[in-house]
Amino acid sequence: MAESPFEIVTAPRSRERLKFLDFQFEKLPDGQCRSRVVLEMHDGAQFVGESTGMGSATGELRVAAQAATIALQDAVGTRLNFELLGVKAVRAFDAVVVIVSISCHNGVPATRLVGSCLSETEVQRGAALAVLNATNRLLGNIVFVR
Repeated sequence: MAESPFEIVTAPRSRERLKFLDFQFEKLPDGQCRSRVVLEMHDGAQFVGESTGMGSATGELRVAAQAATIALQDAVGTRLNFELLGVKAVRAFDAVVVIVSISCHNGVPATRLVGSCLSETEVQRGAALAVLNATNRLLGNIVFVR
């Protein structure tokens, strides 16, 4: 049997991106809601983001996405600055897709990032995951490169 001209290359085992470790969301008795997101770095360091806000459908998505943005900002420190511009749940292809828009800047003109997450049951969790979807490639390529 002839040898293949293609070389098999395996990816390194170390995780360069943040891991979505924990998500909590609760509706409060006063009509507000609260979200908590925990992210973990490959070395085990954890970063927590918490946010509280309006308990409306749109407000819940924003609170969850903001908690993820705060945890993310804590993880990168001052290397980059993230600002949540918007979050929206849309029905597409017989499913709910949560989309976030994030501004990222580090002293130069801002870059706009967009992320999404397919989420049928837990749209708030989907909003937090969409933040990571928007930023993970940037973080892996710029911030966490050794």
